[in-house]
Amino acid sequence: QVQLIESGGGLVQPGGSLRLSCVASGRTVSRYTMAWFRQAPGKEREFVAAHKPSNGASYYADSVKGRFSISRDNGKNTMYLQMNSLKPDDTAVYYCAADASMIVSTLRQGNQYNYWGQGTQVTVSS
Repeated sequence: QVQLIESGGGLVQPGGSLRLSCVASGRTVSRYTMAWFRQAPGKEREFVAAHKPSNGASYYADSVKGRFSISRDNGKNTMYLQMNSLKPDDTAVYYCAADASMIVSTLRQGNQYNYWGQGTQVTVSS
């Protein structure tokens, strides 16, 4: 089993930056696809970003491309999401997800991931 814990959320002004962390425990996740999803009140969960080790590729939602960047530190069993140029529409609970077996065509779908963190709140407001 894998446990995921997110941290790094908070209140930030528009145009500001935050870095979210997702620490995995229980198993080494260096070969797992890992992703970030978010959910705002009254809205459906949406894909934000993912990294797939088998091809070394990162994937981003159009809404965050060029502003957000995913990275991993396998020595710390940790994934990060660097969020720059934040907008009020980025306000949401951000969730970390991981799965041992994933194909490119489904990595944007939350229901494909077996492991989830508890979420961390990001609020972008003046």
